[in-house]
Amino acid sequence: MSTATDQPAAPIVQLTRASFGYAEHAVLQDASLTVWPGEVVAVLGPNGSGKSTLVRGLLGLNDQLGGTVRLFGEQREDFEDHARLGYVPQRHTLSASVRATVEEIVAVGRLAHHRWWRPVVRTAHDSDTIARVLEVVGLSDRAQADVSTLSGGQQRRVLIARALASEPDVLLMDEPTAGVDAANQEVLAEVLGRLAARGTTMLIVTHELEALADVVTRIVVVRAGRIAFDGSPDELASGTMELEPHDGHHHDHDLADDASRLPGAPSAGPLDPRRTHHG
Repeated sequence: MSTATDQPAAPIVQLTRASFGYAEHAVLQDASLTVWPGEVVAVLGPNGSGKSTLVRGLLGLNDQLGGTVRLFGEQREDFEDHARLGYVPQRHTLSASVRATVEEIVAVGRLAHHRWWRPVVRTAHDSDTIARVLEVVGLSDRAQADVSTLSGGQQRRVLIARALASEPDVLLMDEPTAGVDAANQEVLAEVLGRLAARGTTMLIVTHELEALADVVTRIVVVRAGRIAFDGSPDELASGTMELEPHDGHHHDHDLADDASRLPGAPSAGPLDPRRTHHG
């Protein structure tokens, strides 16, 4: 995203006392957060705290129940250039029922740049972009492989490549390292590190900060439906910015885990596919 040299870059995400949830039930409340171009923000929190709801709220997958939300300076309800948002959903693997090649799955990310009422004809730019993002995630040699033959970590990289194929200005990722082994977590961290080095803005919901420690520039902790901490990794580690105490006015499921227990498996929300185990 280019900006005039004499003007500062606009925030990519700007929340002001925003609340998100469903059926009038606010899962995340009173959240204020600004994400600037080039930042890599990790969103941590125990199960049920509202961290995944934050990402889904930005995408319009959960209801906005209060406050204001701006994307690239526009009110979320007026924002239409959805290709600028690359989304990697919370999912361990692609469905075993999917019969498609890696390249075909990644090509789906290009659909945002085609008119829905016209037949999709792959352009030279489409092909170049698909090849480039497969190289970025280290899967060029598997482009023609059936996705069902890939490991969980490789499938996760396919989902990242699909999001990158839309040439977004920000990547929104929900638990990108969940459900993969330590070796594949390292590979994923290397992929995200390459993206960060290129200046890619990322908002990453995760419970495995250690794998991304060299990539993250900022940490947001969500606890009991509220943002309890927003600062640098060093500030969190040193305790120079304390977690805000929660006020106790939250629903029981938000209090399921103590704030000190940041590690933990990701929870499934109402829009997640039912979890299955793939070994």
